[in-house]
Amino acid sequence: MDESRNVLIEAARIARGDIKPLSAFDAAEFDALLLPGGFGAAKNLSSLAFDGPECTVNDDLVNVVTAMVKVGKPIGALCIAPAVLARILDDAKVTIGSDPDTIGAIEAMGGSHQETTHGEVVIDERLKLVTSPCYMLDASVAQVWEGTDETVKVLLELVKKR
Repeated sequence: MDESRNVLIEAARIARGDIKPLSAFDAAEFDALLLPGGFGAAKNLSSLAFDGPECTVNDDLVNVVTAMVKVGKPIGALCIAPAVLARILDDAKVTIGSDPDTIGAIEAMGGSHQETTHGEVVIDERLKLVTSPCYMLDASVAQVWEGTDETVKVLLELVKKR
């Protein structure tokens, strides 16, 4: 379709609330960050879907992620979003499951990948990252929920440890 889309307007419609651009993010106002995957991460917040390991990442997202790491607050990432973290953060330990092409891209970007299956998470203790593959695997909604639920549980544990 030939149309012009506004990510902020669409996000506000989906969230049914007041949203702010990433440029207004203040790490002091949040305990943790959770990045969903999908086309938003791979096409809107980065060029990963088009450029693979040579991708660029939205400057505002880079600032958000690095601000959270700087203050030692945990970050969760689901589906393809862990690959975006690998582009932003040096030697990030993440998972996207077991797709060899995406694993290759993560490693080419300087990340470290750990293979997982449904419901499993990988924790990077140094950077306080929690990642799960979700739909990067051939997954049912219930299996995606397992990984998402475990990611959130671990994020909350990390928040409590702060």
